[in-house]
Amino acid sequence: YYNPVFNFGLEAFCQASVRAGIDGLIIPDLPPEEGTELEAITKKLKLDLIYLLAPTSTEERISMVGKRSRGFIYLVSVTGVTGARKTLPLELEGFVQRVRRKTQQPLCIGFGISTPEQASRVARIADGIIVGSHFIRLMEGDATFSSLKAFTSSLREALR
Repeated sequence: YYNPVFNFGLEAFCQASVRAGIDGLIIPDLPPEEGTELEAITKKLKLDLIYLLAPTSTEERISMVGKRSRGFIYLVSVTGVTGARKTLPLELEGFVQRVRRKTQQPLCIGFGISTPEQASRVARIADGIIVGSHFIRLMEGDATFSSLKAFTSSLREALR
């Protein structure tokens, strides 16, 4: 079975991404040790390749991702699966400090950000926030997207 959408190669995928206006790729399950081919292609096409770090990342992993990630580094706020949470871990600030000691890359934090208060806390220690699951939940529950618009506005206000 041949599906041209899924079987056209990394370079063609990256070229199509650039044509579509995409600036960077986040491939959550791609460890830097296996990203060499994609790194070369994205670098050639001036497409950022963003790697993830978790609170359990070693100092060696932090250094490697700091050297190889382009655009920013995605810091996973918690161990486990993504999704909205009531609270973020107290150790988050320490994790960010560990990474900042190893890299000058911008740091964006995601996984579990679902309130303006959490966004405000993260904005004090990082360069950006990433919200995913909560956006999806709001879109699924409101066909007019008015709750999504209100939530996005509340996040924007919290980041000022």
